[in-house]
Amino acid sequence: MIRIMLVDDHALVRMGFRMLLTDACCEVVAEADSGEQACIDYPRVRPDVVVMDVSMPGMGGLEAVRRLLAQDPKARVLALSAHEDTAHPQRLFRAGAMGYVTKRSAPDMLIAAVTAVSRGDRYVDAQTAQALALAQVSGDTSPAEILSEREFSVFIQLARGQTVALIAETLRLSPSTVGTHLYRVKQKLGASNQSELTLVALRWGLIQA
Repeated sequence: MIRIMLVDDHALVRMGFRMLLTDACCEVVAEADSGEQACIDYPRVRPDVVVMDVSMPGMGGLEAVRRLLAQDPKARVLALSAHEDTAHPQRLFRAGAMGYVTKRSAPDMLIAAVTAVSRGDRYVDAQTAQALALAQVSGDTSPAEILSEREFSVFIQLARGQTVALIAETLRLSPSTVGTHLYRVKQKLGASNQSELTLVALRWGLIQA
């Protein structure tokens, strides 16, 4: 029996995943509707696998993965994403996630991913694996991939319309530090304002419209 924590800001999505995983002889021992709540609950629950949505209000899945791994380097996280770009899986694997599956994947792929991650194996769905391989061959590089890890986190929050003050609070940074990251992000991506950053993120599938 694989013990699972589900992290997704949509209750109906969690319910669907819970039913699917329970039918596959897994046990959902905890649910959280944000990365912040997952980080609070994790030390008490200590699940075998954390199934983490990437796009959530607040810190989001990427930052939550970083913080969970800082708490427990042995934490096993499977990231679930509606995005089909190559930057998100790369960033999440660098942050310490062990698996990545898009939400368009077949249900049995989620079960296979949870099983693999619970064993300590890496897992990526076939579509994402192909996209990563093609990006390497073609040299097609997302603008976001030229950003540092922290710049990328700030970029995504900015692209979603968050204010500098809110980003500073969410990422536990000073407003001046966020402002410095914002300046560097705009310089690297050739954007002059927050609206243009949003357009860049939409163009590359890094956020949803």
